[in-house]
Amino acid sequence: MENKHSKNLAPEEIQHDTSLAKNSLKLIYVYAIATGAIFTFIAYLDTVFIAYCGPATFFAFALMTLLILPIAFVYCELAPMFHKAGGELIYNTVGINKHVGFLAAWMMLATWSVVPVFSITAILQWLNRVAGLGLSMENILIGGIIILVIFCVISLGEIKTAGKIQLFMLVGAVVATVVSTIAIFFSGHWHLSNFTPFFKSTLGGGGFSGWLIGLGLIVTPFFGFETVPQMVEEGDFPIKDSHKAIWGSVVTCGIIYVLFFLAIAGLGSFSDLLHLGSNGEVGVSFLSITAMEEILGWAVWAVIFGAFAHLFSVGTCFLGFWISTVRLMYAMGKQNFLPKVFSYVNKKKQPILPNLFLLAISLIYYVVMNTTTFINDFFNLMSFCCSVTYSLTMISAIRMKIKYPEWERPYKLKGGMFTNVLALCFALCIVFLCSLGLGWGTWRSLLIYLGIGALIWLWMFIFKWPKSKVVITTPGGEMEY
Repeated sequence: MENKHSKNLAPEEIQHDTSLAKNSLKLIYVYAIATGAIFTFIAYLDTVFIAYCGPATFFAFALMTLLILPIAFVYCELAPMFHKAGGELIYNTVGINKHVGFLAAWMMLATWSVVPVFSITAILQWLNRVAGLGLSMENILIGGIIILVIFCVISLGEIKTAGKIQLFMLVGAVVATVVSTIAIFFSGHWHLSNFTPFFKSTLGGGGFSGWLIGLGLIVTPFFGFETVPQMVEEGDFPIKDSHKAIWGSVVTCGIIYVLFFLAIAGLGSFSDLLHLGSNGEVGVSFLSITAMEEILGWAVWAVIFGAFAHLFSVGTCFLGFWISTVRLMYAMGKQNFLPKVFSYVNKKKQPILPNLFLLAISLIYYVVMNTTTFINDFFNLMSFCCSVTYSLTMISAIRMKIKYPEWERPYKLKGGMFTNVLALCFALCIVFLCSLGLGWGTWRSLLIYLGIGALIWLWMFIFKWPKSKVVITTPGGEMEY
């Protein structure tokens, strides 16, 4: 938005609106966005999760819920302390320094920004499976582009509209999943004998060691609660209540994951569910939908389940991470970590360039994904980059508690410093487990991504930060970094 004197100003002096919409998001919408981001691909990646952790997949989800909760509770304390979008960018800048703040934000962007392209793949593959469309590569690319543009338009509109859409899709996905879970338990096909042997995996030799690697990679369907701090600036609720959306999203999804995979694993043996070949290769996709069709004979319900538990859960994940990625890039522009143009908003108070930039990057990702293995390798980085960012944030939270004990904390972390340290230990444990499952292609993708980030950081370090400092509003007032 230009001021009335903008015609007399040099281009670089023109004032643009950089304020997000105020009092636009109800707490239930923030909860829906976070929960929808976590409740990811449950009827698509189910094949991957069962392959990772076999009959004990439900147990892996139970353990991961317990590992993630202390980390989420630390976020519950951090989010109300800072009233601006930015999350890890702000926490790690204040807790350590702006260089670590940039690294944490860049790593989190690696986690979030790749979600849209895989969401498109999940949507189109299910449509192709149900309708037998036999889509050509050209039609797949066109369909993907149309879907990306639709979500970009939603994100550029009023945030409360996106919140309503997110809540509608989340309720549909959760209801379909819960109803299916209950029906499976009472179907007469569920047997405890299918849980022997308990620890089974297609990773690391197939036994308990492979299961441990799978446990670490299962952090992927849990990240999403950290999107809440990106939206506190736009909430119409007391900021201290943001903790309800953070831990509530983790608990909701954790309970559903555990019960759903307990139900699915009881329908057949490890090899039968995965259609394992003689060489151990997995021969099935959409495992739970396939099991409903082949074992339970629920042909019609399998389609209904796919429409709600798959399409809607993918849609909530897509939209939740799109909105959050846009706001993190906006915060980087607002806080002087990217050019200021990233903080300009439209008449609906939505970031302009971050939305268009994410659309462009997603289009590039999508084309590259269908021509090389780079994006597939990059996808494997999601759990690793996310857990590294959690670890950095836990360190920053501890440092802030030591350096600034006098700061007001609207949400008091239960267990105090003990919980902080426990959360850090859990985050580092997840980093280690995730690293065990990464191949050379994934590490190469990480080096390329970090190299791009290093160039941006170097430009800011040499040309921007010497002229203008990073200024962040903290509970102790404005501070320069």
